[in-house]
Amino acid sequence: MKQKRVLIIIAAIVILFFLSVIVRIMMVGTSSIGQKVAVLDITGIISKSDAPIKLIHAYRDDPSVKAIVLRINTPGGSVAPVQEIHRELTKLEKPIVASMGGTAASGGYYIACAADTIVANPGTLTGSIGVIMQFTKMKGLYEKIGLEQQVIKSGQFKDAGSIFRDLTEEEKDVLQGTVDDVYNQFVDAIVKSREEHLNRDEIVKLADGRIFSGKQAQTHKLIDKLGNLQDAIKIAGELGNIEGTPKIVRKQRKSSLLEQLLGIKHNPQFDDILNFPGVTFRYELSLGN
Repeated sequence: MKQKRVLIIIAAIVILFFLSVIVRIMMVGTSSIGQKVAVLDITGIISKSDAPIKLIHAYRDDPSVKAIVLRINTPGGSVAPVQEIHRELTKLEKPIVASMGGTAASGGYYIACAADTIVANPGTLTGSIGVIMQFTKMKGLYEKIGLEQQVIKSGQFKDAGSIFRDLTEEEKDVLQGTVDDVYNQFVDAIVKSREEHLNRDEIVKLADGRIFSGKQAQTHKLIDKLGNLQDAIKIAGELGNIEGTPKIVRKQRKSSLLEQLLGIKHNPQFDDILNFPGVTFRYELSLGN
């Protein structure tokens, strides 16, 4: 009988504990409604858009998130993923503030153009507005070791960019035309974002691939303010009409089981190696490559 009474007391304590946890969670959730700024990290070389877009949609559908800060620390990446992230951001009806970290160049700047306000540190590396298409030529190496490739193709340009031969002048013209088209898409995005500060001709003069410090970018009106992440969060809170200090939501990427077992961190560059795409267009800072 005594043992049964002890078990009942223990069970009651456990139930009360779980009830208190549930009540606390509900109270925290209720008190934070309408008071959140979400921080969305855009980091590393951009080769995929799925994960950022998933978070964009989650913050879009969360009524307690009143503004979003893009924390950008990337040299850019493949054109299509950059454009996909940018497009989903432009669909949002919530205020967006871009906060540039150490590097927010090329595709990183493209994504920042979806923001209502762009903030950078004075020493942020940004700009590098343009498109690059690179080919690795191994013709000389294969000739030395006696390897030769034979090609049967359906059209004149089907193997343009082959590592086994030089580009023809006709191929260079075709590829340059495509690069120019993708470049103009980049300029169009900047014009739409910065039309209150710069006209198209002024933007084109700056969009020659050169890099800028954050301070230089402000001088050229490519960004709005100098400041750090905390400054950007404060601005986002004001744009989201949040009273007082806003609560911060910042979801980090979860490590895979393999990464946990091996004790390694995810590196976006590994994605590029494992999913080597061949010929790509890239909105990417290219120093020393």
